[in-house]
Amino acid sequence: MKLWYQSPARDWFEGLPIGTGRLAAMVLGACKRERVALNHEWLWTGVNRQRDNQPRHDRLASVRQLLLERRYAEGTQAANDAFAGMGGMSRTPGRVDPYQPAGDLYVEFEHGPAHEYHRELDLDRAVATVSYRAGKRFTREYLAHLEEDQILMRVRRSGEPFQCALWLDRLHDDACGLAFDTRSTRLVMDGAIRDGVDFRVQVQVCTRDGDAQVLDGRKLLLRGVTEVVLAINIGVKARGKTAASEVAERSLSTPLDWEALVAAHVASHRRHFGSMRLELALSEPDMPTDERLRRLRAGAPDPALAALYFDYGRYLLCASSANAELPANLQGKWNEDLRPPWDCDYHHDINLQMCYWIAETTGMQRYAEALFQHIERFVPHARKAAMDLYGCRGVLFPIQTDAWGRSTPESFGWAVWIGAAPWLAQHLWWHYEFGLDADFLCKRAYPFFKDVASFYEDYLVADAQGVLQIVPSQSPENRFVGGGDLPVSLGVSSTMDVILAREALRYALQAAEILGVDAEAQERWRTMRATLPELKIGRHGQLQEWNEDFDEVEPEHRHVSHLIGVHPGDVLDPERTPELWRAAEVSLTRRLAAGGGHTGWSRSWVACLFARLGRREDAWEHLQHLITDFATDSLLDLHPPRIFQIDGNLGGTAAVVEMLLQSYHGNLHLLPALPAAWPEGRVDGLRARGGFVVGMHWCGGALTGATITSTRGVPCRLIHAPSGWRIVDAMGRPVAVERTGDGLAFPTTMDVTYTLLV
Repeated sequence: MKLWYQSPARDWFEGLPIGTGRLAAMVLGACKRERVALNHEWLWTGVNRQRDNQPRHDRLASVRQLLLERRYAEGTQAANDAFAGMGGMSRTPGRVDPYQPAGDLYVEFEHGPAHEYHRELDLDRAVATVSYRAGKRFTREYLAHLEEDQILMRVRRSGEPFQCALWLDRLHDDACGLAFDTRSTRLVMDGAIRDGVDFRVQVQVCTRDGDAQVLDGRKLLLRGVTEVVLAINIGVKARGKTAASEVAERSLSTPLDWEALVAAHVASHRRHFGSMRLELALSEPDMPTDERLRRLRAGAPDPALAALYFDYGRYLLCASSANAELPANLQGKWNEDLRPPWDCDYHHDINLQMCYWIAETTGMQRYAEALFQHIERFVPHARKAAMDLYGCRGVLFPIQTDAWGRSTPESFGWAVWIGAAPWLAQHLWWHYEFGLDADFLCKRAYPFFKDVASFYEDYLVADAQGVLQIVPSQSPENRFVGGGDLPVSLGVSSTMDVILAREALRYALQAAEILGVDAEAQERWRTMRATLPELKIGRHGQLQEWNEDFDEVEPEHRHVSHLIGVHPGDVLDPERTPELWRAAEVSLTRRLAAGGGHTGWSRSWVACLFARLGRREDAWEHLQHLITDFATDSLLDLHPPRIFQIDGNLGGTAAVVEMLLQSYHGNLHLLPALPAAWPEGRVDGLRARGGFVVGMHWCGGALTGATITSTRGVPCRLIHAPSGWRIVDAMGRPVAVERTGDGLAFPTTMDVTYTLLV
């Protein structure tokens, strides 16, 4: 449960991330001059936070005519001219605001050469530590306190006082003015982005012994101190607050009671992160994490490193979402650049969704709240966008965006896509499926489902055979031969769009049935689902990506959007749709044979797909490649050439979940893709649909027992359950089971734990 090293980080990418969700910091661990890189979730430039769309819906009919006439290149160009906005291939700047660094805290020490260096991140406690000898031993501890919602740092030197200087700074930025206020007990840096947001970084300085002196109006020199505690807070002028008022909301009353602060933080962290645990009977090499990674890349087996990667993903979700109002962006909440790749934005065509695949399954469902707030924040403007751009009721979400809830297309060549809202709706449905919270379904999920369904009611168009087609349609971010020279081809009813429409209408229909509302709408949605196009199998035996069996311009494309029905969805399965299931497997094999999976997040998705397909060793192989080919020394996921993207980390964690437990269509499948590299172990606290919490133990690669806690008292169904399996209740009494095929079902009572005997 620890990442550890014997040298400081060589660059920001090798730092150790900590965060509360609202605040984030990257700890680099230098000896003489430490740099703590700081972020705040709301610190986007804010220059374009009121951007809007011009009405363009009058151009939809002509675009549709081109595409329905199979004039795909012309239709793609016309659709982008009409609906894609600026940015991208337009040669005009897009208006997505980049996520910004708040600045850096520097701590400079006066001491001689350092040795016996140790740097670590304890995932179980969410505490980072740097220690080394320079005469006496220096120890620095860092944590993102979940209760205080501040970044805390403590410095000590064994047995004698020390001297250090503190100051705040930020990358030079002509568009951002800075002002500093340094006093003996605090540092303040105020920033004002031209035509954008204001922000404040404040460091509360608490010392034991010694004295303080302000130098040059910027630096604070501490001399003769035996302990220093720094409390870092950041405010941003957003959400009706000023930067100063946000900072003023929080201060530490007893900052020098470090042990009490740590105890409260660890207890809060473990209530959520620790509610799920994976333990493997493996010997873990006693060597630094970077050395383990080098050895794994050289071919030496280290199956325990994948378990560390799994826990690291859960830690990163906590650190980027715990106290958050915004979900994790492309880099979680950590960014050091003024112009980060892709603006460090929200991509709604896989990347944001992948970040929250593990929220429901690993006992971290409360962290999905930041995602739900993001969705709800967009609804008002998404309604306007749907009408402005396509003349439709309901909501239209952009393919990429920032924090401000403005639904505008900003990437010419990529941005004509209507599938973002229905894909995000999947997470609201999951939250209901896993928790069966009828109040959440009624008040938050169903209103959004209705908005998405309303858009489809207006957007779908019947062809000559009466089939409801989706036009324009995209398979993000891919293109087919004959689809034009832009980076994405537009057409009619891509496989992904059909699946998204069918599933979004199902969410609305089933929610309305559960709630007993909107009978007329139910009938409309039921008819619409039945009238959507059927999925098709192509000439290679593959699941077609588009409505026609096109050749791909890039057979190795990083996206596998047409396989969404395998994972993260459950439209396809070997029992109900065996031919399409096999065709999806062919598609995946062909994509990889051509060189697919060549980014971190894409490799994560591939590992998830193989686990869902039950191909355990292929899933394991791709998980290993995710780690060896797309991880920094601090195990942060990389997009080539060297761009941090957190989705790969969180997607890799999702792949491990799929290896251990799958729950679809009301069925639980225990250890569906357990890799041979993990022959013995146990897992506790996994969540399954239907309100079940599952623990399992296994030996020799086979299940040896399980516990299933029912939080909602609904029947439990296990599939692929051998005839010898038996269920007993909390008192050890046999529970009557019903056998159906190779599965079993049994009734449950709320809050009772049942034991599976094998």
